[in-house]
Amino acid sequence: MSKRAMMAGAAFFVALTSSPHAQDAASLARKFGALESLQDISLSPKGDQVAYISPMPDQSTVLYVANLDAGGTPKPILRQSNKGESLRWCSWATDTRLVCQIHTIYNDVGQLLGFTRMIAVNSDGTQLVMVTQRTNTRSIGFTQNGGSVIDWDLPGKPGHVLMTRVAVPEISIGTNIVKNEEGLGVDDVDLITLSRKPVERPKGDAVEYISDGHGTVRIMGMQSRDTGGYVRSKLTYLYRQQNSREWEQLSKISIGASSLSSGFDPYAVDSVKNVAYGFDDKNGFTALYSISLDGTSTKTLVLSRPDVDVDELIRIGRDNRVVGASYATERRMIEFFDPELKKLGTALGKALPGQPVISFVDASIGETRLLLFASSDTNPGQFYRYDKTTRQLEAILPVRAELEGVAMGKMNPITYSAADGTKIPGYLTLPPGSNGKGLPAIVMPHGGPGSRDEWGFDWLVQFFAVRGYAVLQPNFRGSTGYGSDWYQRNGFQSWKLAIGDVNDAGRWLISQGIAKADNLAIVGWSYGGYAALQSSVVDPDLYKAIVAIAPVTDLEKLRQESLNYVNYPLVDKFIGNGPHVREGSPAQNAARIKAPVLMFHGDMDQNVGVDESRLMADKLRGAGKQVEFVRFPGLDHQLPNAAARTRMLADSDAFLRKSMGMPAN
Repeated sequence: MSKRAMMAGAAFFVALTSSPHAQDAASLARKFGALESLQDISLSPKGDQVAYISPMPDQSTVLYVANLDAGGTPKPILRQSNKGESLRWCSWATDTRLVCQIHTIYNDVGQLLGFTRMIAVNSDGTQLVMVTQRTNTRSIGFTQNGGSVIDWDLPGKPGHVLMTRVAVPEISIGTNIVKNEEGLGVDDVDLITLSRKPVERPKGDAVEYISDGHGTVRIMGMQSRDTGGYVRSKLTYLYRQQNSREWEQLSKISIGASSLSSGFDPYAVDSVKNVAYGFDDKNGFTALYSISLDGTSTKTLVLSRPDVDVDELIRIGRDNRVVGASYATERRMIEFFDPELKKLGTALGKALPGQPVISFVDASIGETRLLLFASSDTNPGQFYRYDKTTRQLEAILPVRAELEGVAMGKMNPITYSAADGTKIPGYLTLPPGSNGKGLPAIVMPHGGPGSRDEWGFDWLVQFFAVRGYAVLQPNFRGSTGYGSDWYQRNGFQSWKLAIGDVNDAGRWLISQGIAKADNLAIVGWSYGGYAALQSSVVDPDLYKAIVAIAPVTDLEKLRQESLNYVNYPLVDKFIGNGPHVREGSPAQNAARIKAPVLMFHGDMDQNVGVDESRLMADKLRGAGKQVEFVRFPGLDHQLPNAAARTRMLADSDAFLRKSMGMPAN
């Protein structure tokens, strides 16, 4: 999650007394459009320092270090300001040295390519070095993947990490000294000298390695490619028994259109129990299992639910110790396997105002000091450090200081009936202080489509709620989290069912008297933008205004966008073939849309190409429809720029009010 750098000596949970009507639209747009204060935060091994990344208005990113035991004053030690580059995360390798990942997007004649590189830097900003192994003039190609750290705790080797490396073969003409290795491997890397020792030789089909958290690689994931270089939809996982170098089969996974995956998907290894934790199907729902790594492959159910997927593994500490798992019903729930953390999480949840959701983010060596995050539906959240020895809870960083004192709307779980009688879950957020009747209202379908909305703070929802709109977020069929039957064949191949549920959400708002028929709009981002447009293709008279942010508008175009990438067969299978492709593409059915349309899109979007919005705008104009299209130069799918988000919020609010005949207050 994104967070920003601002130190606070007192808790951020204060009385919310400001009236939303006392602040004008422009002021609220700036406050909600401001980026979150941090993009990443980590706790040092001793637990006395934090390092965090803060986004700047000029789109640069800055790494700060603060010594909490010495007053907590943050010091900027590194700024990534090259255009298109940003610091994604930084973590402590030792108490004086950090490892960071840099991400950049490069436009190669219209094809957007993402690159990552790893660097190391001292906590005072000195000794900055590139950790990713460089290619040379003889290398056949380049590496997009700059590697990742899979183990921070190598016994007897402080300052060393296990890091994946993509090997690129070299041309042998004119030299006998050439490297022929190719694929993904693992190196033991000294972060000071940059000396490297191969731990796993690169393998062409390797895509993943999992360590036991103590310096030993125990699991390898393999995914083969076809003759065209495209990845296949089958993955094989292999494992090693303790003190063995021989690989044995652990599981096989198949990625399909009707499910995200099937088969045991390993996530972590517990070296003490000698098991792998991972997810697999149980009666149509994702459940957490463990499989023994002693040669017997004994599979044990750890946690399951009969109504929702168990979809998150909770790990903590420098060795990524497995301490629990979580799932989302009306709210996200955590089942701790660690009795101490379970007790602590429960106590903190009751002690902090508003009964926020508590998540443990990081821990010191020995887990004596914990970094945690607390937030709720009406509170953007706060970072804390908890000391087990002194039992002191110290407020560190608020996420959105700009929103302090702004009253928010409560997010309430609801269900409504679809046309076929199916109960659809969702969340309704009403304006603060509202009686919930006769309001301008927004249906806001989520992105994905492989996703779902959850209870918690949402800056987009809260902006509109504070501006006086009721906002309904439906978890329509095609959403994840509710099992394979709910997922259907994903939100594209099963678009008729998904879009039907979305439109039934709008009809429910009217039938309950929450919304007036003339004051109902739909707003969505990514797949949500697709759903916003396609919903009005299906029922042109339901919504009076449409806002689509980075939307998919043509399924065949989306397929073709992946043609030059290795995952094309997976995207092709996901979208499928048949009449649903044209029928389910808003750009191919633009003439049916009656409501005015406003679209926003960044032109460095790797998820959904900006040409999707250009095509939609052209089709709407060609059909004589009302459309506005705002292109944001240099921005990706998330529009990570405060000025852009502020404009998007302000323009959307003004557009909705004008389209629905409301005052522009």
